[in-house]
Amino acid sequence: MDRSSSENLILVNREPNGVAIITINRPGSLNSLTRPMMVDLAQAFKALDQDHSVKVIILTGSGRSFCSGVDLTAAEDVFKGDVKDPESDPVIQMDRCRKPIIGAIKGFAITAGFEISLACDILVAAKGSKFIDTHARFGIFPSWGLSQKLSRIIGVNKAREVSLTATPLTAEVAEKLGFVNHVVEDSEVLKKSREIAEAIMKNNQDLVLRYKSVINDGIKLDLGRALSLEKERAHDYYNGMTKEQFKKMQEFIAGRKKPSKL
Repeated sequence: MDRSSSENLILVNREPNGVAIITINRPGSLNSLTRPMMVDLAQAFKALDQDHSVKVIILTGSGRSFCSGVDLTAAEDVFKGDVKDPESDPVIQMDRCRKPIIGAIKGFAITAGFEISLACDILVAAKGSKFIDTHARFGIFPSWGLSQKLSRIIGVNKAREVSLTATPLTAEVAEKLGFVNHVVEDSEVLKKSREIAEAIMKNNQDLVLRYKSVINDGIKLDLGRALSLEKERAHDYYNGMTKEQFKKMQEFIAGRKKPSKL
């Protein structure tokens, strides 16, 4: 491990192959977040985004929970702190992170944990995992995107039901609704997440970053403006390419088309 909080509550492991794994490590409290943990998590994402050796980030939790939300025993410290500071906001830093983020979900993702999962680009969840929004139950106003992001993924009516009733959204239903990408056995969550990371790393890494960016930025716009954004960035990309880069692209494509030898 090459970075952790003073109490090892946020662990970061950079692997030689370009994958970095962040682990929320407070299993005795179902990985509920204290203010220092939130700051450490935010800074972990910021540091990994700036680390050129890291290509893909996997976020997971230790024990039987992904993240059970904010530690409500320290609610005032969390909610009345400098909540608008982007440097200490993990979701803002996740949204700013150019690298693909894979959420490896086991157990519960509750409220803030649900919002953190929404900030991931791809989700792999263990069978029986549950996403639960308890904002309305406990009188907590959402501020990490749950009231806006969920409805855009699973539909407004279903999102209203999940949030207003605090009814658990199971991994299996979430997969059918397009929120979770894969549901696997508990023991297979990290393995599947690594497989996805390896598939991503086989591709052109500059294009991976650009593609993630145009998808995520385009989601925030209406379709017409999003298509214009794609066109603008495509023009910028191709206009910035040299003849040598075009030659390498053609050679790569030609190599892919060659029949493999038996």
